[in-house]
Amino acid sequence: MYYLGIDLGGTNIAAGIVDESYKIIKKKSVPTLAHRDGREIMKDMGKLCLDLLNEAGLTVKDIAYAGIATPGTANSETGVVEYANNLPFENFPIADLLKEFTGIEKIYIENDANAAAKAEAIAGVAKGAKFSVMITLGTGLGGGIVLDGKVYSGFNFAGAELGHIVIEKDGKQCTCGRKGCWETYSSATGLTNMTKEAVLEARKQGRKTLIEDLINGDVNNCNARVAFTAMKQGDKLGAEIVDRYISYLACGIANVINIFQPNILSIGGGVCNEKDNLLIPLKKKVFSETYTRDPNKQTQIKIAELGNDAGIVGAAVLGL
Repeated sequence: MYYLGIDLGGTNIAAGIVDESYKIIKKKSVPTLAHRDGREIMKDMGKLCLDLLNEAGLTVKDIAYAGIATPGTANSETGVVEYANNLPFENFPIADLLKEFTGIEKIYIENDANAAAKAEAIAGVAKGAKFSVMITLGTGLGGGIVLDGKVYSGFNFAGAELGHIVIEKDGKQCTCGRKGCWETYSSATGLTNMTKEAVLEARKQGRKTLIEDLINGDVNNCNARVAFTAMKQGDKLGAEIVDRYISYLACGIANVINIFQPNILSIGGGVCNEKDNLLIPLKKKVFSETYTRDPNKQTQIKIAELGNDAGIVGAAVLGL
């Protein structure tokens, strides 16, 4: 038996055929071209799925069901995306449209971060955990919560927006409208902006930093890697930026642990490529702030395992 998982993003639509061991046996993607009408996007998704099945030598009858991991508020009961701010979806019936374009009868949908969290809970680093949380550090800060094996999304399917808890009252403006959101400080975008601000301040002070060489003197070349790279080469400013970033990240993680006390909290996204340079100081800061003091009953903080495949696998396990 096979499952079809679709990861719908603002840039690409990726689809994969997943077997009963939760392994992707074949995958394929096409551009989303998100400026188009939603029906056109879904037509391309349907064609992608049928092309993928054909290339794998399978038909719709070989698929138990399809799952779609989508940005936005995804009503898993009705198969409707109620709102997605980076796609032309508002009360949009993506499950019915995929059925129309593929003939697949059974289709599940879920918010993409929630789906990724379920993937890690079933097939990734949180496998076997009764309670788990996943956060993803990318353009924004996504969150997914799995309680007793089930995705938690609240009564209105808009829950688990962990990036929009406030960690700095009246702090930096967030795209959601609030100020001081965790996402603004701890996403990869937040780290990039933090690095830019630090470099500009260093210039005002006449302070030397290796970061200037790494960015060729142009702050627009800053990204989420340069502060870590500079730190590893002994740069003091790079170390200060990394420490400040990890402090904000730890503050939010401690809040999440204090609320949910998950067995495992996993972290995904490109920043996690720093591995122990991120994880070791992060754990130290987190566990100095968590409510639980018993070392035998602490949440385990781990790097997520599934990487860019989490959306596909998460969508493919929505029916389980």
